[in-house]
Amino acid sequence: MPAGRRLGLSAATPVQQVTCLAAGEQIYGQGEQAKALYEVEYGAVRVYRLLADGRRQIAAFHMAGEVFGFEADGTHHFFAEAIGATGVRVMRLGASAEISHKLLPLALQSLVRTQEHLLVLGRQHAIERVAAFLLDMAERQGGLAEFELPMSRMDIADYLGLTIETVSRAFTRLKEKGIVKLPGLRSVHIIKYQSLDDMSA
Repeated sequence: MPAGRRLGLSAATPVQQVTCLAAGEQIYGQGEQAKALYEVEYGAVRVYRLLADGRRQIAAFHMAGEVFGFEADGTHHFFAEAIGATGVRVMRLGASAEISHKLLPLALQSLVRTQEHLLVLGRQHAIERVAAFLLDMAERQGGLAEFELPMSRMDIADYLGLTIETVSRAFTRLKEKGIVKLPGLRSVHIIKYQSLDDMSA
């Protein structure tokens, strides 16, 4: 979803003021009771689970304007924390028909994004996963050719099921092919959009 696009829940829900979070600050933990939804005002959030061997698997990133915290059984099954300086609105929901009507498309959108992530993880080549990730990030930040990644290479690796070395090599290869420019550590400029799209198909 493009940055700045509001989802319209605020008018129908009791909304708190924006809670400002520092990098790494937890929003909710795995096993906690789910009592609210959360809308990212600015910054970005990662949702993850710690595996039995201590590794971290990131399930989702949420950008400005996006809502997260949907649970089917009233319990959080993942951790959620701020990636950098982030503002989050907490929306404590009732059971009114108006709210339920607004929540359905948001829940479906979250489901579609999860399904697309699973398709990305099923691809054999690392460069295909990174290409799909960059296209998704571009689309969710307004469809711009040049944008900033709020997350680190390690975050991207844990999201795509790769090592940080593999992710770095994929970025370098895309740069060498002239498909993207990397003006800064987290800056991306897509030069050949169609080539990137072909890689991710």
